[in-house]
Amino acid sequence: MNNKVLVELIVPILEENYDVFIPINRKIGNVIELLSKMVSEMSNGYFQATGKNMLYSGDTGEKYDMNILVANTDIRNGSKIILM
Repeated sequence: MNNKVLVELIVPILEENYDVFIPINRKIGNVIELLSKMVSEMSNGYFQATGKNMLYSGDTGEKYDMNILVANTDIRNGSKIILM
């Protein structure tokens, strides 16, 4: 599984954390779409998957650029990321 990383996804609005694998060869924008849909389904629609969802570093709080590949960010196995 060299093409995926295991991260802790934090969703503050739900007060939930999820351990998920994300592909490193996808752009952050695509990963946001995938994660938003997953969380929306798991929360029975309480979390809204919109085009305005963003992904942030759990360590620095900085927003990830939607056009950058996951491999070119600081996201690694064990990273904490925040979906809002």
